[in-house]
Amino acid sequence: MRHRKKTIKLGRTTSHRRCMMANMLKSLIYHGRMTTTVAKAKVLRSYADKMITLAKKNTLASRRRAIAKMMISFNPLTPKEARKAREGNLDAYNEDRHVMNILFNDLADRFAQRNGGYTRIIKGSNRVGDNAQTCVIEYLEN
Repeated sequence: MRHRKKTIKLGRTTSHRRCMMANMLKSLIYHGRMTTTVAKAKVLRSYADKMITLAKKNTLASRRRAIAKMMISFNPLTPKEARKAREGNLDAYNEDRHVMNILFNDLADRFAQRNGGYTRIIKGSNRVGDNAQTCVIEYLEN
């Protein structure tokens, strides 16, 4: 019996679930919306709302917690990439750096006056292969 257990397991091991949520969270922040199943979206919603709360605090500790939760990897730049970055070309960085900029600059400013409920789940049709109900999860406009 799973009385008083909050973790929704989604039929995956702990490490697989953590990596999957980190990847889904990075995709949601980078693109603003994504299509997935309803069960995954409901779990992802709590992670996404907590990331916005961390971004609104905007401290060094909150940045480090966000990096740890999303498993951000700041790979060192090659000399060619470093030269492009110095010239102002932000495409030299990997997507993880863009995710942190979007989270702490754009999304934190967008939701500065809002006290929660940053995401919306819009249910869609059933998937063809396994008949799982799909949905779109997205950040609200304001």
